[in-house]
Amino acid sequence: MTLQALAEGEETLDEGLTARVALYRLFQRRWRRGEQAPDRSEARGSVTLEAAQSHLMRIAPMSRQAFLLTSMEGFTSTETAQILDVDFGEIETLIQAAQREIDAELATEVLIIEDEPVIAADIQALVEELGHTVSGLATTRSEARAAAAHRPPGLVLADIQLADGSSGIDAVRDILSDIKVPVIFITAFPERLLTGERPEPAFLITKPFDPATVKAAIGQALFFHPRSAPTRAAG
Repeated sequence: MTLQALAEGEETLDEGLTARVALYRLFQRRWRRGEQAPDRSEARGSVTLEAAQSHLMRIAPMSRQAFLLTSMEGFTSTETAQILDVDFGEIETLIQAAQREIDAELATEVLIIEDEPVIAADIQALVEELGHTVSGLATTRSEARAAAAHRPPGLVLADIQLADGSSGIDAVRDILSDIKVPVIFITAFPERLLTGERPEPAFLITKPFDPATVKAAIGQALFFHPRSAPTRAAG
């Protein structure tokens, strides 16, 4: 609709701006007037995109737009201020507000399956730094299954080789048979997941890990996973 309005001479792009910034500014202006609806066609039919959209729609409109323009569309803070027609100093405030709302929206309980105490402690610190709660620490398959049954997590972080020789892959498979939850494997043996039979959905991080990589994976796993109450399997 915006491009059609430009072609028919109903709208013009603001001078002094790059073409891309001017086009987005016009789109935002028409959207605020109710003349242009956001295109959500890509989200329809995709569970992960619908989950992401659901999280985003809970953010205040201006904060959401500032966040999407900078993080998804790649605009600078200055360009985003021009598009949204707000002062430059307000953009960082809007982005920070969006990040706080996203963090609060995604906060969940995390089950850590790791048999090395030092590594488990490091992962727990990362999880809690992000505002999540550790629901349990397991070092074996049986401990993991019991922990998940006692307190169903919203996210699982799992090693592959566990203390008693059992498999973290099997532990995750047990858990996923009862509840639908995103999984991140953190392991020194990534080749054991390259069989085409790993539990899905799953993310893979190789040890030794970069804390920033773990944080990013946690955010992505939760952001694109539908939030729902755990459902126990029948029987």
